[in-house]
Amino acid sequence: DVAKVIEEVLSGGGGGEEDVGKESVMMELTRLVQKVMKESSWWERRGVDCSILTAICGSFSAQAGMHGHIKMHHAHTNVIGLGDSSVWKVPFLPRVVYLFLAPLSVPVITPLVALAHLKGHPSGVVARTVLMIALGLYSQYWLLINVSGFRSMHGALFCMLVCRAMFSIPYIHVNIFQHIGLPMFSPTRRPKRIYQMTHGVLNLPRNPLLDWTFGHSLISCHVEHHLFPFLSDNMCLKVKPVVSKYLTEKTLPYQEDTYLSRLHLFFSKYQELMVLAPPITELVGLQ
Repeated sequence: DVAKVIEEVLSGGGGGEEDVGKESVMMELTRLVQKVMKESSWWERRGVDCSILTAICGSFSAQAGMHGHIKMHHAHTNVIGLGDSSVWKVPFLPRVVYLFLAPLSVPVITPLVALAHLKGHPSGVVARTVLMIALGLYSQYWLLINVSGFRSMHGALFCMLVCRAMFSIPYIHVNIFQHIGLPMFSPTRRPKRIYQMTHGVLNLPRNPLLDWTFGHSLISCHVEHHLFPFLSDNMCLKVKPVVSKYLTEKTLPYQEDTYLSRLHLFFSKYQELMVLAPPITELVGLQ
């Protein structure tokens, strides 16, 4: 049973008899999602994402992305000290600086951090990553010079920096908005996966600009992405009605909030959420 295998992998194995009902909820939802996948074309499952990815060159190696995003953030979502988005916490910065000024440094910091992650990797991986970073930067530079009509190298480079810095602000925001401030769990005591994800992950409303820049999985389908990380970005959007309907029927939380609402929350409770350690949540009756 494919659904059972996937559930075992995602949940880290089974529990005792008291967990049977909880596991069956996740397995039932997995079967519904698998049904949608089987009824979808290859283009819907992979083609849309592949066509987008071929036009974008990232900064981090696949190994670094796998460790930081899949093995840590997804495996330990909202677990204090492991997958709690603590990488974005800089408690010594005032809230205005942290939320609106510090993110402007991300375009400069990102390539440096990516290169630092290459320490100890085989020379082939290092060469490939450096090549892809250079190709991504040069591709944008070439488009600005040859398509957008920039006449000077300095003007094109400045435009690249401004564009990347501008989108770094919402990028940092959505990374913290969708997890911090929601229930947090202890490394030694956490609920089953479906309860962990439905309580600790939040969706933001669809926004054409943010959808195109960051993808549905990071904006309006973040719950779906955490429940089923093997789904492509396009498939997360397609299964969204199935997931939201199922969770509602099972009286499980399907958390959604607006960008401005979350920004107001973090601005007003910055000390509590980003400076002090958030309290551990005990889901009484679910563990």
